[in-house]
Amino acid sequence: MHELVLKIVRGAAPLGGLTTELLRTARGRLACAVVLVLFLTAAFGPLAAPHGPAEQNLERRFEGPSWEYPLGTDELGRCMISRMLYGARVSVVTGLFVVGVAAAAGVLLGTIAGYVGGVADGLIMRLVDVMLAFPGLILAIVIAGAIGPGLKGAMLALAMVHWTAYARLMRGSVLVVKRQPYIEAARAVGAGPCRIVFGHILPNCLAPVIVMGSFGLGHMILAAAALSFLGLGAQPPTAEWGAMLNRGRDFMLSAPQLMTYPGVAIMLSVLGFNLLGDALQDGLRRREKGAKRWTLP
Repeated sequence: MHELVLKIVRGAAPLGGLTTELLRTARGRLACAVVLVLFLTAAFGPLAAPHGPAEQNLERRFEGPSWEYPLGTDELGRCMISRMLYGARVSVVTGLFVVGVAAAAGVLLGTIAGYVGGVADGLIMRLVDVMLAFPGLILAIVIAGAIGPGLKGAMLALAMVHWTAYARLMRGSVLVVKRQPYIEAARAVGAGPCRIVFGHILPNCLAPVIVMGSFGLGHMILAAAALSFLGLGAQPPTAEWGAMLNRGRDFMLSAPQLMTYPGVAIMLSVLGFNLLGDALQDGLRRREKGAKRWTLP
């Protein structure tokens, strides 16, 4: 009986073979390529930077592209390509941290609400409703302003705002999965609540969370850039794309490249993660249609 339960779980688990499904379409391959380039840039870009991100040369302000400065220099004579490469690491780390913390908190609270139910479900969902009553970015601005300007405060503010979406998604998934036959079979063979939750429910509920997380990475990069643009995120002289946009707007007419480079980088990053989320979603749908359906004898 226990072997049958394991077979049922493996057959219902939606994550197996997801990489193959993701690479099957041109959109999925494009999304993987863009995201891979972004992660490689964040990991190794600073090693290839020709100059330090805060290294100034006032005699060479607003220079155009050259062998020494491939993307030119900014208003303080700093190398633009170096600052872009360092900014990629800041943006990626910010996105990963915010999505990781928000998803972990949301999955935990959503699982408790969906599996335990009752008073716990009511309290958690009412808290979610209250937080969702406010626009996410506005609430993040308020929290970041209360914490104080800085990248750490911006990251914490974004995580405190965006866990609610993961909690609602996880609660709905748990409510569906805990009524499935393989959960009843697990109870019948004596599995306890912890074994059911961590061994059977969570593995079958994480696929939509992964899809939401892929969308969320692009959203968090954009939101962190917005907070930095408003002066609540990364502070000078940190090389961060949103802060670079803020500095470049004073020279929008005389040196538009100061805004163009970070703006294009943010756009491509968000586009890449959105394409990845779409490809993951399509892959999971195809996976569900072709999955084996296990039934109890």
